[in-house]
Amino acid sequence: MSGGGGGVAAGEELAAFAEAVAGEGDMAAAISALRRKVGDAGWVDAAGVAATFNAIDRVADATGIPLEPKKAAVSADFRGELDIDAWAETRG
Repeated sequence: MSGGGGGVAAGEELAAFAEAVAGEGDMAAAISALRRKVGDAGWVDAAGVAATFNAIDRVADATGIPLEPKKAAVSADFRGELDIDAWAETRG
């Protein structure tokens, strides 16, 4: 985990869960720790928030909202390999 709970109740567990959702941690361990701390309803709420962020990002991508400069910089290599930019330009 990259760092603390930020002063939020169950913050460390929420951060570990968020990192696991992003592919940077052990999902089963993160869910287990979060469930122990906040219960079933709390972890389901956290999963719902994570899913909503995923959906919002997909909607933004689908509508053609420009990619932020920082994200463009860190994704340039794989976007080039996948020819994603050319695909996006054809959506018109």
